[in-house]
Formats: sequence, C-alpha cells, structure tokens
Amino acid sequence: MSEASDSKSSTVRELGHFIDGRRVAGTSGSFSDVFDPAQGRVSARVPVATPDEVAAAVSAAQAAFPAWSETPPLLRARLMFKFKALLETHADEVAELITRDHGKLFDDARGEVSRGLEIVEFACGIPDLLKTDFTDQTGVGIDAWNLRQPLGVAVGVTPFNFPVVVPCWMFVMATATGNTFILKPSERTPSASIRLAELFFEAGFPKGVFNVVHGSREVVDALMAHPDVKAVSAVASTPVAEYIYTESARHARRVQALGSAKNHLVVMPDANLDQTIDALINSSYGSAGERCMATSVAVAVGAIGDELVERLIPRVRSLRIGGGMEPDLDMGPLISAAHRSKVTRYIEAGVAAGARLLVDGRGHTVRGHEEGFFLGGSLFDDVTPDMSIYREEIFGPVLSVVRVPDLASAIALVNAHELGNCVSLYTSDGAAARAFSRQIQVGMVGINVPSPVPSAWHSFGGWKRSLFGDHHTHGEEAVRFYTNYKSVIQRWPDNAGRDR
Repeated sequence: MSEASDSKSSTVRELGHFIDGRRVAGTSGSFSDVFDPAQGRVSARVPVATPDEVAAAVSAAQAAFPAWSETPPLLRARLMFKFKALLETHADEVAELITRDHGKLFDDARGEVSRGLEIVEFACGIPDLLKTDFTDQTGVGIDAWNLRQPLGVAVGVTPFNFPVVVPCWMFVMATATGNTFILKPSERTPSASIRLAELFFEAGFPKGVFNVVHGSREVVDALMAHPDVKAVSAVASTPVAEYIYTESARHARRVQALGSAKNHLVVMPDANLDQTIDALINSSYGSAGERCMATSVAVAVGAIGDELVERLIPRVRSLRIGGGMEPDLDMGPLISAAHRSKVTRYIEAGVAAGARLLVDGRGHTVRGHEEGFFLGGSLFDDVTPDMSIYREEIFGPVLSVVRVPDLASAIALVNAHELGNCVSLYTSDGAAARAFSRQIQVGMVGINVPSPVPSAWHSFGGWKRSLFGDHHTHGEEAVRFYTNYKSVIQRWPDNAGRDR
C-alpha cells in the first residue's frame, strides 16, 4: 500500500491481547492510542489489560508449562523451524506493521525482521545448546552430570523502537529452553507482537506457551508481583530498567533489565574519513536516532576534528526524510509528538549550555506529511561532558562532537560515562585498536564497525548503568538466563551393597 493511499484512510484498527492461543478483546474499557507517526494520526487502539486479564495470561502460561517443559528439545526445535518458515513467508507483512506503528523506514524494518529470524535460527539448535557435562566414574561406582531445566513462566517487557527483534531475544529463547512466556510490548508499537504470537501458534506451539498482554506500568507491576512468574527480562530507559530490576528482585524473580545508552564513536587521526562519515550518518541518524545502538557522540581525536565536522555538515543537511513506506530515504519520523518535543528541548538545552549548533533540525516538515512527527538531523560541535546533551540519552537524530587530544583521553572520556552500552573506534592502527578494545569499559565494542550489534550466537548487553542483572541476552547467555543448572550424582550399588 502506498503512503498516499494510506493517508486517506481513517480506519482505526482495534487490537487485542493474545491469551491461551487466541486473540482476546480487552474488557477494561481503557485503551492506548497507536499513532501512525508519518501522518500524525491515530491508526489503532490497544486495550489496557485488567488484573483479571493479566491473571488469565499467567494462568494459561502456568497451565501449559508442565507439558511444554517435558517436551523433548528436538520437538521444540522442529516447531521453531516451522515458526521460522512462517516468519520468512510473512516477513514483509510484519515489517510493514513495524513501519506503520513506529515510523522507521520499510527497509530498516525488514532488517529488523531479519535480525529476529537470526534468533529463531539460533534457537533451532536448542538440542545442542542444552547439552551439558558428564563425568564417568567421578568416584568408585559413581557418575556425575548436569541438567539445564526451564524456570517456569517468564515475562518480557519490550520497548517501542524494536517491536520484533527485542521480543525475539526473549520469547524465542525462553520457549526453546522449555519455559512459557508472557510478552508486554510497548503500547506504542503493539501490532507486530500480536502477529508474532499468531504465527507462533500457527506453527504448532501449544496454547499458553506464548501470550501477549498490553498496558503500561500497572500491568508490568502485576506481572512482576505474580507468584507464578519466575523470570523477567526488560529493555527500557535506565530509570525504568532499574525499577524493574529492583522490583523483580524484591519478588525473588530472576531478572535482566537493559537500560539507556550513550554510544560514542571515537575517530582517530588516521581513520578513513570516507568510511567514518558514512558510519556516523547511518548510525546516528538511521531510524531517526531511536536505536539503543545509535551513535550519539563523535569523539574527535587530535587534529581530525575540523575536517570531520566540515564533512559532516553537508551530509546532515542533505538527509532525505519522509514517510517510512516511501523509497530512497535516510530516515522517517519520530515515534510521537511528545518525543519530538523532548528531543527539541535537548537541542535548546545544548544551545543554552554553549555548544555550537551547526545543523538545526527543528521545525522540519515533510510535504504531504505536515502533521507527521518529523524532525531534521541536528549536529553540535564543542560539546563538553558537563552538558545534558552529552550526559543523557536523547534518543533522536542529534549528534554531538566532543574533541580530545589523544586516545588515552578518549578512553578516559568514554569510561567516565555512567552508561556503557556500545562504543566504536575508527582507526588504521592495529595497536591502538587492541589497546582500545581491552581498556574500554563498555559491553559491546566495534573496531571500524558502527553500532556493533552482535549476531544471535554472541551475547548482547552493556555495562554499568546500561544493564541491571548478571546475564546479557543472545547466545549461550540467553540459555543460562532461562534455565536452572542442576548437578546430579548417581550411584547404583548391587543388593549386597557392593558397587557394580
């Protein structure tokens, strides 16, 4: 469907929960509006779950757990293969749901679905991933081995910016390891999550294994407090992530909560500037900066700063901006009018603090989308660590340039920040790259790679106040998070008491 034809439609879709294998209309009478950010209008309504609906979702998951946890991993993997095939078949449909709710470009949404598929593909190997150790004759007539067993009902709380890949981090690995799952997606971008649940059930997964409920803090609180919930995984801002971590731990839940990011890209004097500029434009302004892996600070080392800024200015000014379903663009709108206002306030704060605003994205409009939540790209120079635009996550198309004299100063700058999600270094010096990767106090590091998102079989997660909990997501870390480890020691003496 074209953007133009869609803009003429005034139909507001009615969404629902997905509980025990079917869509459930909400009964609370309370709804959250879902906007089409490119048009600035309400496109759907999603119900807020009642306490009874939350309880019904947990009950369905708890009822499904005994049989599902005893299902052989090979059979779980075969169902996961079927889900993979369905998600591949419906990839464009799911991607369009992402774009309609979020506003990101359709090609970007397709990339997100591909990333989700990577997780599913990894989970298809769950029989091998659940293998453990065995020791024959650990003592006379005694053998020892380990088991990895599922926890029970797990919960996921996911953000608006990645409504497919982040849920896949959670429900795919949780169910593959034998748990049942309840997803509480962002009420701003719920459509894709409901479709994922339908495809999951269509693949043959039993009722109750995967459920979806909608709402905000009250629903999350009810899920964390429910006695049948054993684990909570979340991606949110640092204050929310810390709250979920604290409350889940208070209820003795296993918990991982990923928080905010302030990602730096350090540019050395010997960096290939053509590659560096391309990396900064794509990483900082792609998806309108609404990515937890987006670069928001360029750290210019030494004399490279002037040329870096001079070459960035025309690229930022020429960003192609429009509706997400339109071709050949660099970025779409922000998620909401409120978020656009928040980003605008950060730009104003940067100017007031004395940073040089070289490109001002405020007041940007797109023809045919005058009511859309658009903001142009902004670029600051002479940013210092005391400024709010440096300290805080903006989550918008704003790049700050900080200048430092040498690599040691760049490392010290990054390490001093309270957030440690990801960082990149652009250089031609292998020794500098090795020192950087070892000394930097950040969870994910890229060398000549922007936004270093690990593949599904490697761990994903930050350090410091970008992660609350002991486990990253992805890979074997996800298997560890969603299972209990058990040690078994066995001895079989004969009837006379002698070891056989």
